[in-house]
Amino acid sequence: MEFVSIRIITSDVARLVEFYERVLGAPATWANEDFAELRTAGATLAIASTRTVPLFAPGAARPADNHSVIIEFRVDDVDLVYENLSADFVNEPTTMPWGNRSLLFRDPDGNLVNVFTPVTPAAQGRASTSSAMLRRRPV
Repeated sequence: MEFVSIRIITSDVARLVEFYERVLGAPATWANEDFAELRTAGATLAIASTRTVPLFAPGAARPADNHSVIIEFRVDDVDLVYENLSADFVNEPTTMPWGNRSLLFRDPDGNLVNVFTPVTPAAQGRASTSSAMLRRRPV
């Protein structure tokens, strides 16, 4: 099995796509006005309209109602992201006990987003292992 994406359901696809394009510094690929994807090396962030929910199961997802998931992106420099991003910051860049320098903020729908940089040797080692695993294909 391969983890490929996280999908955010929103009532304003264009607004959320524009926000994540700024966060990731990359353009989205639009399938139509109800669905866009932002691809990274490790996974894809999909953003879809509430109009897509009934295609799966009516009422199964509600926009701006996440209280348990944090979307995370590894970046080269957390402090630079903090300086250059205008967002609803939950904290300032902080080095966590497990060795990542981390910045937590909310997207326009209130979803928690964490950008982090491994800064200790142990955290950098875990990041290298994760990157190597991404390059392997399942049998």
